[in-house]
Amino acid sequence: QAHLVESGGGSVQAGGSLRLTCAGSGLTIRDYCMAWFRQAPGKEREGVAFMRRDGTTGHIESVQGRFTISRDNAKNILYLQMNSLKPEDTAMYSCAAVGTLACSFGSWTYQHWGQGTQVTVSS
Repeated sequence: QAHLVESGGGSVQAGGSLRLTCAGSGLTIRDYCMAWFRQAPGKEREGVAFMRRDGTTGHIESVQGRFTISRDNAKNILYLQMNSLKPEDTAMYSCAAVGTLACSFGSWTYQHWGQGTQVTVSS
């Protein structure tokens, strides 16, 4: 059974950095399209970044140049490095996986989800 477990969230001041980790078990991350989503209170879930099986990535415009998705195949871990954090980045961040070649920011396409990790950025 596939499981994804996130960690690394916390509270930081604006301009700070965090690295989120998504550990996979029961699935091999490099064989999936992997993505990070976030959901702020009162807002819809939003796709932040994805990584295709071949390692190519996509990031939403609001985080380009600040966030970077990556993975460690040997450890079966997905990362989200977040720099220059802003208060508007405050949200619950979750990783997700789907066993397709194509990746998208459509949350309904993803098969497996982690429980999430909270990121809070203060001004």
